Amino acid sequence: MEFQPHEYQKYAINFIENHLESALILDVGLGKTIITLTALNDLLFDSFEAHKVLIVAPIRVCINTWVNEIKKWDHLKDLKFSLCIGDEKTRKRALSERSDIYIINRENVEWLIEKSKVRFDFDTIVLDELSSFKNGKSKRFKALNKVRPLVKRIIGLTATPSSNGLMDLWAEYKLLDKGKRLGRFISNYRQSFFEPDKRNQEIVFSYKPLPWAKKAIYKLIEDITISMKSIDHLKMPRLIINDYPVVLSEKEFEIYDAIRQNFVLEFEDKDITIANAGVLSSKLLQIANGGIYKNDGTFEWIHDKKLDALEDIMEAANGKPILVAYWFKSDLERIENRLKKIRDKTDISFEILDEPESIEKWNKGEISVGLIHPQSAGHGLNLQEGGDVLVWFSLTWSLELYQQTIGRLYRQGQKASSVAVIRIIGSGTIDEDVIKALDKKERTQDALIEAVKAHVKGGNRQ
Repeated sequence: MEFQPHEYQKYAINFIENHLESALILDVGLGKTIITLTALNDLLFDSFEAHKVLIVAPIRVCINTWVNEIKKWDHLKDLKFSLCIGDEKTRKRALSERSDIYIINRENVEWLIEKSKVRFDFDTIVLDELSSFKNGKSKRFKALNKVRPLVKRIIGLTATPSSNGLMDLWAEYKLLDKGKRLGRFISNYRQSFFEPDKRNQEIVFSYKPLPWAKKAIYKLIEDITISMKSIDHLKMPRLIINDYPVVLSEKEFEIYDAIRQNFVLEFEDKDITIANAGVLSSKLLQIANGGIYKNDGTFEWIHDKKLDALEDIMEAANGKPILVAYWFKSDLERIENRLKKIRDKTDISFEILDEPESIEKWNKGEISVGLIHPQSAGHGLNLQEGGDVLVWFSLTWSLELYQQTIGRLYRQGQKASSVAVIRIIGSGTIDEDVIKALDKKERTQDALIEAVKAHVKGGNRQ
């Protein structure tokens, strides 16, 4: 297929080629993969500024996006690539092949650098989902930081650079510029731009930016950063987000409130003790969804309010394919059981979209209900051909996974005039707090994106 780039894609390609360090904050659907591959192709075969490229990405993105994009476009026909995933023997064999590009999943970065005994001689690195390296204490960050001085050019790609606030940016930009802009140490970055927020005497639990810090941080990174939103450059469908509230009965809410107030819930056979607020949050989300895991690993059913709502939404869709996002294993099991009962009465099909075969079937319109987990399907999967309705059965605190999951349908190539996102929310439960938290984080991230937004020609493509 012939690649005819939009004006914004030409701008981004040139930006990569003209910067040894670059961060591309590109909205889902803008084509960051083909932009990057085109720039790499030019650097490898035109200017000869690159010779051996390492692409680090989520494992499904490695298989379903990078490989497919290389095969798809005519101008990339000379690119030789090695897919370095699988068992250790397979990975080593792929690394030993003569290729231009080596593609590896982020979980194996530490193995590649610390354990593989393969010479690290890559002169160019692409970090697809730069936000995967926001934790400066993680093994993958430490390993990559160790070899960063050996790398001539590095490209960071993401749609969500600071899903949990500006503190995320330090580790990401440390890998990009070796600490030139935000400092070599996170302690200095924190001291320079933040002040303690939540604390207990001398123990600080969180930090908040100083009043002037946001603009100062944006100014420091703007020379190597471009940001673009889909709505500015593409003719996008309308994004319609609706909340579908469900109301727990008085008895059901008493169970919910007992955990919230006391951190302990007594069932007939055994207590559930919640050790910390994180676990409490998980338990409350479970109850809002319909049940709870007990300490012994068994599941206690409480209600089916969200399952009933899902069935109502399916009926209203009148045969239209629906993508359903779940979080807990119990959610998946209960949804599948309900769908089996519906299937006995009507002609529907459903599958978990976790393999290339099921994804292909979804995009061909052969699946009525596609089930996805945000952590496995949140990044890089193109699902827009199979439908335009996403239902959140279970919510996630992660803005990154939330936005990326919506982006599976709301993206370039979506043929429908609108994409509907329906969030099933337990009224008066922690679901409402999750929505508020996501909105608050989004404001922080949008400020960053707007601050470094690239002003390029072209506008919306008609």
